[in-house]
Amino acid sequence: MDAQSWYASLPTMYGSASALITDTDGPSAWVLLVKPNYREGWSLPGGILEQGEPPHVGCFREVEEELGLLLPTGPMLAVSWAAPDDERLKPMISFIFDGGVLADPDAIRLQAEELDDWRFTDPAEFGAYLPAFLLPRVQKALTARFTGVPAYVPIEAPVA
Repeated sequence: MDAQSWYASLPTMYGSASALITDTDGPSAWVLLVKPNYREGWSLPGGILEQGEPPHVGCFREVEEELGLLLPTGPMLAVSWAAPDDERLKPMISFIFDGGVLADPDAIRLQAEELDDWRFTDPAEFGAYLPAFLLPRVQKALTARFTGVPAYVPIEAPVA
């Protein structure tokens, strides 16, 4: 078997990248969440990686598309792996990068095709906004921002 055939035979995954953006720096910072119009719950700004796109590049692209902001992509804070489920037939690997502090929220220009709203949220209120699968990833990314230690957050397959 040649190398191209061997690589073509390997399993594949989906990928996503998001940015953790806050209103201030420090432990009392609130986190920017966005409300997608295509599913329930809120999320961090970000989305699905394009074919062959590096995660940090996809994060930058998604923040620009969704918020109209050109923010540098900082260090990776968390990575998560999720097993396939009834809707998603392949595993998903998701990255959260440090999006820094947004000094001027008036600069946000929402992508109307995908987003209905945005808000800075107290981390103590994450449970009221984030879907259950996303909650630990965002919490650990926020912790990683202050400790400097990136987190790995595996999500097991749903139990039937």
